[in-house]
Amino acid sequence: MDTRIQFRIDEETKRLAQQMADSQGRTLSGACRELAEQLAEQQRQATSHHDGLSLQVKRAFDRLEAGAATFVDHETAKSRMAERKSRIRARDLAPVIGDSMGRRGSDKA
Repeated sequence: MDTRIQFRIDEETKRLAQQMADSQGRTLSGACRELAEQLAEQQRQATSHHDGLSLQVKRAFDRLEAGAATFVDHETAKSRMAERKSRIRARDLAPVIGDSMGRRGSDKA
């Protein structure tokens, strides 16, 4: 079922918006409808994302309560992540160490 939206704007805004819509071969009503549809789609995506995150959090707590997971405090998690990042950086940089041209090991001629 379609519904109607009415709103008030000043004359200058309406005039300029009408000119832009005309230049694009659209009606002002059509342009407003497209904007409303875009906003609705953004809300659908935000809601979907939020629902997905909520489900992940619920599953994590369910696993914790079932004894299938262990809680890691914030400081420990930060420390583990810093160590992991350091190992990844070292691994990614290892092939170019000592190569003055910045080429990776397999690229050398």
